Amino acid sequence: MTTMKSTQFDGEAPASAPRRQEAVASEDSASAEVGRMPIDPYRLPPHSVPLVRRMKEAAKSVLPDALFLSLLHHKCIGRYPNLLRPATFNEKILQRSLRPDPRFINLTDKLLVREYVAGKIGEEHLIPLIAAPDVFTREVFDALPDAFVMKANHGSSFVEVVRDKSQTSFEKLQLRAAQWLATDFYDIARERHYRAIKPRVFFERLLLDQRGQIPADLKLHCFNGRPGRPIIYILVISDRFGSSTHGDVYDVDWNHLDIAIGFYKRSAAPGPRPTNLDSVLNAAVTLCEDFDYVRVDLYAPDNLVYFGELTFTPGAGVLPFTPDRVDYDWGKLLV
Repeated sequence: MTTMKSTQFDGEAPASAPRRQEAVASEDSASAEVGRMPIDPYRLPPHSVPLVRRMKEAAKSVLPDALFLSLLHHKCIGRYPNLLRPATFNEKILQRSLRPDPRFINLTDKLLVREYVAGKIGEEHLIPLIAAPDVFTREVFDALPDAFVMKANHGSSFVEVVRDKSQTSFEKLQLRAAQWLATDFYDIARERHYRAIKPRVFFERLLLDQRGQIPADLKLHCFNGRPGRPIIYILVISDRFGSSTHGDVYDVDWNHLDIAIGFYKRSAAPGPRPTNLDSVLNAAVTLCEDFDYVRVDLYAPDNLVYFGELTFTPGAGVLPFTPDRVDYDWGKLLV
């Protein structure tokens, strides 16, 4: 059985530039058109797009990045961002999207980052890599095990879970891979560091816990811009590929916080504290030590810790928080 589910803000995802009348006839209509792109930048665009929609997308593509992001931020957050003196978390993330650290390129690439992670916390924390072919051929497909995960390295939500290879086909996965490889992830929310990543498809072992379930995503927002141990908030996305997906935010002591990130529904009661929470936190602290902020994605099945990805611009700077004050609170933590 294959499973593909796009997530809302992937755990959470998709600045104020002067508006130019020649670039947009109407502020409201332009904002609405920008907002019609996936507000979750990790959701793939539709595979067949009507002509009118394609024409609108083409018109948006000529907007300068700052103007495009300013309109998108207004559509998703409800206010225009201040890019000159950013105060909120989203505004500061937008700045990163427009002026990314050169290190972001290789560390955002889901294949190249593996070397960095192995050097930091050890190869045993990498999900075993089955294949990373230059071209996905039938021979590659035939050599895959019965269960695996197909991913692409150059964006988010490029994920196809295959529990039983006999229930899918090479043609189906080849089409999916071609769609991914044809997607310029920069176009979705103008995160400039994605432009330099060469798209590739790769295959990992399907990670399951002892119950045969896909473990929850642990997305650790690590603020490391001040002396001392980083400030960390943990977003737990449970049942990501199922029918009861929830997103819950905890502090490092596993207090269930009254915060919602993106459009995930918060659970009525806190989930069980991971038995290896200290190991999870220690791995995140090590992986974030070179940055003032990074989101470290981990999995913690059966007392083990596996690396998922590093994300430097989560939500592409248009990430809704509930309550909205969290956007300002987190902005104070990001120097």
